Amino acid sequence: MKQLALDIGIATGPTFAGFFAGPNEATLRHLQLWVGAGAGPALHSPVPTYLWGEGGSGKTHLLESVRVALREQGATVGWLHAGVIEPLEFDERWSAVLMDDVHLYTAVQQHAAFNWFVNAQTLQRGVVAAGALPPADLPLREDLRTRLGWGHVFHLQVLSEPERRAVLRQAADARGVLLSDDVLDYVLHRFSRDLGSLMELLDQLDGYALQTQRAITIPLIRAMLENE
Repeated sequence: MKQLALDIGIATGPTFAGFFAGPNEATLRHLQLWVGAGAGPALHSPVPTYLWGEGGSGKTHLLESVRVALREQGATVGWLHAGVIEPLEFDERWSAVLMDDVHLYTAVQQHAAFNWFVNAQTLQRGVVAAGALPPADLPLREDLRTRLGWGHVFHLQVLSEPERRAVLRQAADARGVLLSDDVLDYVLHRFSRDLGSLMELLDQLDGYALQTQRAITIPLIRAMLENE
């Protein structure tokens, strides 16, 4: 059976509280301190932060968490990702600029990103960006690439299988749901390594099991996928 992507995100929206850091604890703490999501005042430092790592390492989750935290403070932010065909002009009301999947930016997006970056720095606003590659390897215009790499740079690691297993087990126990070792093996070996997708799958399995009045088993998972 081929592996399924199932990159469907978290229904409740990414937050710092919902991010299992594992080997990425330093990155999480840095961003929480920056937005003031913990004890003490927010730093909101204008020094840029760049996150990089392979798919499923949590880059977008953390960027979304930054946006959620800033919005809870009443701030507005600029948001640019590779799916935005016509980027907005920089808005001086933005408290920060967030850029995702920068390695995929077109020439138009790179032009906008550079403009946003320069304006944000001039006005002492923060920039948090993410991509799949380290700054030196980004296929971007030189002036944008060097700016992305001059501040804080964090390499995010994908959680190991034992870590993903522990998180799923803990989340299932909190729901009162029994996941056998066979079910965990099946899920971890056949679905996306992205933890957010796995947690959404757990949500779906829990709901389907309640609806059908059945325990979560491998046949139940197959039946749910066939009925989608």
